[in-house]
Amino acid sequence: MIAAIIFSIMLVAGFGWFGVNILKIRSNILLGRDVNRKDRPAERWRVMTLVALGQKKMFARPIPALLHLGIYVAFVITQVELIEIVVDGITGSHRAFMESLGGFYTLVISIIEILSVAALIATIAFLVRRNILRLRRFHKPEMKGFPTFDANLILCMELILVFCIFTMNGADEALYLQGASHASHEAGSFGFAISSWVGPHIFGGFSVETLHVLERVGWWGHWIMVLSFLNYLPYSKHFHILLAFPNTWYSNLEKKGKFTNMEAVTNEVKLMLDPTADPFAAPAPEGAPQRFGAKDVTDLTWKNLMDAYTCTECGRCTSECPANITGKKLSPRKIMMDTRDRMVELADGKRKNGKEYEDGKSLMFDYITEEEVWACTSCNACVQACPVNIDPLAIIVDLRRYLVMEESKMPTELTGMLTNIENNGAPWQFSPADRGNWIHED
Repeated sequence: MIAAIIFSIMLVAGFGWFGVNILKIRSNILLGRDVNRKDRPAERWRVMTLVALGQKKMFARPIPALLHLGIYVAFVITQVELIEIVVDGITGSHRAFMESLGGFYTLVISIIEILSVAALIATIAFLVRRNILRLRRFHKPEMKGFPTFDANLILCMELILVFCIFTMNGADEALYLQGASHASHEAGSFGFAISSWVGPHIFGGFSVETLHVLERVGWWGHWIMVLSFLNYLPYSKHFHILLAFPNTWYSNLEKKGKFTNMEAVTNEVKLMLDPTADPFAAPAPEGAPQRFGAKDVTDLTWKNLMDAYTCTECGRCTSECPANITGKKLSPRKIMMDTRDRMVELADGKRKNGKEYEDGKSLMFDYITEEEVWACTSCNACVQACPVNIDPLAIIVDLRRYLVMEESKMPTELTGMLTNIENNGAPWQFSPADRGNWIHED
């Protein structure tokens, strides 16, 4: 009874705190401007199914894709065993579904154990890739400190979770063979794929009392790791486990080369080009922007901010970025990480000091530099490479819009080009009347 009460308190507190953090993240994302991403629902469901559920874009790199698939499938399927743990924890039973499901129960737990082994292998491989092979994209400047610690911590938590599963099942198998398991008082074997070997070979030499302790350590360790992982997710890059699905559903379905136009500017240009229009009689366009482009996270859309929370920090975008490859400061991954950090900082300040609170900082200048923004070639390589359809370019373009339209800041090369376009209708510094001169022979 005491164990059931403790379990129930942990259940309510753990999921309750997770719910609080989910609401906080939702309010952070809603700092952004509104944007309509509900059109073409059939296509959106297809994109989400292929990219988030099917991990289609991951397989551009087959080896890490297969390793990730092992962890991903194990994570999804093991939730079945978690349901049984919750039922056992609340009711005080032991393997509540075993008797009613019979052979199907043995099959399900066997599949979970096989997937857990696959997850164990993948987790070790990922730790080796990060810390021994030291793949370059995991050791860029933006990955110093917490991002590297975060990645390693999650992998270590996964290792502990797998060991807890096999300690629980292996010790219980050894008990069951002796007829001492809480699941049955008759000697036999569960017949699980892995623990039927682990039980007698690793745990077979322990006393019944020790096995009961080990089984409980594995069971409670499994439960504690699940709650710890759940409540660490909102602070970790691994929050993409949940956000990848809505983020891909709300993907930008337009062609990657298509830029968005600001409606207020477009209406103004149309007004200027209409010789019959009366500029003084025309009403102000609805939803006229308070700012051209984006200086801070509140100038971005909620989808931009959801992108920031969904970022897996895998670095595929940065490894494909031609500007970064040639040694420039731009890293699309850093753009997303900076956006998330700034969003959290501003949102926390507003919660503490009121909605009108401003801290005098901004995403542009305080987090992201002009050098980074202008290094971008707008090639969309980062967008194409992202396994969860994040769009760093959309943020970069809005930051550049702010620099040009409000700060009048741009590289000198662009200044000359824009002046020529304004005066000559072309990027070149000669009159439109002279454009055809090149055809004349000397």
